[in-house]
Amino acid sequence: MNKRWIIGGLFTLMLLSIVVYVQSQDLAPTDRFKQEFLYRVNKVRTVGCSCGKKYFPPAPPLTWNNTLENAARGHANDMNFHNYFSHTSKDGRSSEDRIIAAGYQFNGYRSFAIGENIAEGQQSIAEVTDGWFKSEGHCHNLMNPEFKEIGVGRSGLYWVQDFGGRESFTPEEQKLMKQGGARMIIKKVQSE
Repeated sequence: MNKRWIIGGLFTLMLLSIVVYVQSQDLAPTDRFKQEFLYRVNKVRTVGCSCGKKYFPPAPPLTWNNTLENAARGHANDMNFHNYFSHTSKDGRSSEDRIIAAGYQFNGYRSFAIGENIAEGQQSIAEVTDGWFKSEGHCHNLMNPEFKEIGVGRSGLYWVQDFGGRESFTPEEQKLMKQGGARMIIKKVQSE
């Protein structure tokens, strides 16, 4: 009887291993890219960390936002094509300009926070993420609880990580807005 349970358990374990392997192979490269970034960032946000001398307690996990990814990818492509490294595009646009132009809108939200990290030269997601967590300003963005969403783009040796956080108006605030008594809060943070 015990031998059957052991063989059955091994067979079940083998089938589960095959299913997990096949499912991981079905992920598109972009899905793996997104999942690895979210895993690495949220692993640290879950436990909290020190960014320089400032301790950040655990923060809610970030979710992927395709609009922020498009803004990040666009800026990474631009830096790669024009061979420069800056939060300001060659055409003078800021991170805020690019994020909003990509479609990450603030209309209809009580608060709107955006941020950007950029990096150059790292060869892997692990290397760029570790570097950002070791840099005080980048780490502040990564641990900022106001940020709820993230999108990352890479082009050549350039990496761009765009953050966003939007909070909806409460029903009471919506009522006040109709009466002209509510306002929106916009915050922008960027680190090189």
